[in-house]
Amino acid sequence: MFHVGSARAALFNWALAEQSGGRFILRIEDTDTTRNRPEWTEGIIAALDWIGVNGTNPAFEGPYFQSAFEPQHREAVGKLLADGRAYFCDCTREDVQARTGSEHKGYDGHCRSRGLSAGAVRFRMPDEGLTVIDDLVRGRVEFPNDAQEDFVIARSDGSPLYVLANAVDDITQAVTHVARGEEHLPNAVRQQHLWPALGARPPVWAHLPVIVNEQRKKLSKRRDKVALEGYRAEGYLPEAMVNYLMLLGWGPGDDREIMPWSEMVPLFRLEDVNSANAFFDEKKLRAFNGEYIRALPLDTFEERCAPYLDPAWDRETFSKVAALAQTRIGVLSEIRQNVDFLFLDEPDFDQGSWDKAMKNSPEEILDGYLGRLELLNWDTDSLKTALEEVGAQYGLKLGKAQAPVRVALTGRTVGLPLFESIEVLGRERTQDRIRAALARLRG
Repeated sequence: MFHVGSARAALFNWALAEQSGGRFILRIEDTDTTRNRPEWTEGIIAALDWIGVNGTNPAFEGPYFQSAFEPQHREAVGKLLADGRAYFCDCTREDVQARTGSEHKGYDGHCRSRGLSAGAVRFRMPDEGLTVIDDLVRGRVEFPNDAQEDFVIARSDGSPLYVLANAVDDITQAVTHVARGEEHLPNAVRQQHLWPALGARPPVWAHLPVIVNEQRKKLSKRRDKVALEGYRAEGYLPEAMVNYLMLLGWGPGDDREIMPWSEMVPLFRLEDVNSANAFFDEKKLRAFNGEYIRALPLDTFEERCAPYLDPAWDRETFSKVAALAQTRIGVLSEIRQNVDFLFLDEPDFDQGSWDKAMKNSPEEILDGYLGRLELLNWDTDSLKTALEEVGAQYGLKLGKAQAPVRVALTGRTVGLPLFESIEVLGRERTQDRIRAALARLRG
């Protein structure tokens, strides 16, 4: 899956690349073979494509695969060893723990001066002073060097670790800005030293705020809806998702929220991103999506609904109610439950809706309305007036009178406007469904 946090970071980078005439580099960091599968790579590319980050724009470059650059990574390790910035180490975790007396303390630098010629390779960090990260989002962040450990940059078999490979690839690909999640800030401390050791100036850092849920806990794939693919399958529009994700930590000002990508890009600045945690409000996202759905041209709305409809359903009939449905759904997947009554032989009854609407003797309403349907002009005004008159006989306003009729015809208490729905359903099917509901009531 592609995490919504990754999508937000990608969009911030994408906006920066577009507005500056730069490049967005998609690099698949696949050096960890246990976390590398072709279908996962395909998922990343497809998710980015869905939110508009793809090769149709000249700002896009890639995908590259980190494993293809392993010779350069190994060469960099050799340079660091030759320059005295790195050294071999054969200590195990147990060795370190035995020396320090604690499982929580970091590596103690034991192999710095042992002159080993084999083992894992560690980068030598300075012992004194501060490592300063001038972060566009978080400002100046200081890390005491005596709290840092000499970290491993290559395994004992010579294969490079992420922290080294990442720095080498960024340098090779002329990366100038790195905007990524706040959890990567410890990596920046290490890379702030690796880059100069490899003869390059570190990039501009921007560590983006954590995205949290309603309980203000960091979004978790085990607990929260975080997969971009899940939202896509549910029927969220990419335009709405892009708009919403861009506002997680940043805003264009003037209290504006709903706005297209083309208007956001010129306004976006990493310096304006708020360092405070960003709340992922699914209700607000849904509201955004509803706004975007209602703004679609009707023919486009029908096209986007197609994957959620049964292929056997008549499109001409659907077109008769599409405009009504467009104003009522928040996600495209809801279209099915709003229109299925038009295509099914009998309604798909929701038991809760039936129980709620069919209490307090609704038979009189259904019977009375059925008796009027045969001779009515089949139009919304006539259908509405007839039910109003039947309800009035029993002291019921239209809202109360139409509840049993709606459930008898559609199976649910909520849905499209009732009388427009009845008009499309047709006289004969409407009569048959009311008779069936009466028979069910009388049991």
